[in-house]
Amino acid sequence: MGVSLLLTRGAWADAPQSQDEATLRQMVATQTEAWNRQDAAEWSKDFSPDADFVNIVGTVFQGRAEIEKRHAGIFASIFKGSRSKVTVRRLVFLGPDVAVVDTEHEVTGHSGLPPGVQNTEEPGVLRTRMKYVMKKSGGKWQITSGQNTDVKPPPKSPPPKK
Repeated sequence: MGVSLLLTRGAWADAPQSQDEATLRQMVATQTEAWNRQDAAEWSKDFSPDADFVNIVGTVFQGRAEIEKRHAGIFASIFKGSRSKVTVRRLVFLGPDVAVVDTEHEVTGHSGLPPGVQNTEEPGVLRTRMKYVMKKSGGKWQITSGQNTDVKPPPKSPPPKK
């Protein structure tokens, strides 16, 4: 009886985290779909009102409204018509109401890139890594902080010494 109770309590404790993980993965999927439609409002909707976001060139955006405005700008210009494929690389819970979600992005179909950002060794393919800190408040998960970093092509090997 005691073992059964322990297993039941263990399963109960894991159930909310499993549900939360599914919710966080769905948030990433929904955001990816919004990118592919170039819908800045939908892409930004899960950021908390006071969130911060560091973009691919290191510019910090403060608050959901600015994050949405800046993404509307890139969706209307260099990333218009682009497609994003996102993979959750790692999802870690730091407690019952805080998680870090680390994703890999592959963006194709863009018409240009910001200064200093370059495609990988595959022509027309931009790879980035996005890291989000997410917090659950009032039963709802929101992104409180995000950072996007481009993946640089590997450095060329130096010529062999003679």
